[in-house]
Amino acid sequence: QVHLVESGGGLVQAGGSLRLSCAASEIIFSINAMGWYRQVPGKQREWCALITSGGTITYADSVKGRFTIYRDNAKNTVYLQMNSLKPEDTAVYYCNADVRSSVGLPTRNYWGQGTQVTVSS
Repeated sequence: QVHLVESGGGLVQAGGSLRLSCAASEIIFSINAMGWYRQVPGKQREWCALITSGGTITYADSVKGRFTIYRDNAKNTVYLQMNSLKPEDTAVYYCNADVRSSVGLPTRNYWGQGTQVTVSS
């Protein structure tokens, strides 16, 4: 069982910045696409950003130009740099990854436990 461990959430004023991190807690064979989602209570989980193993990046329109996703493959970690934060960015942020834990096993999709980001006005 692979665990994705997130960190970096917190409380910040509007216009501020935060950096989220998400690391696989076990030794693994490979990670394909990695992404970030967010969810507000009572609403569906919303996709924010995606980075493939080849480095292709896409963003949701709501975060484009303010958020930056990047990864460190040597550390099996994906980051989300969030700048110019707005109160509407307040949510629980989840990382997601397609992980192959070892040779011969299929790729499986995993979620992190979530980290709260609160942006005050």
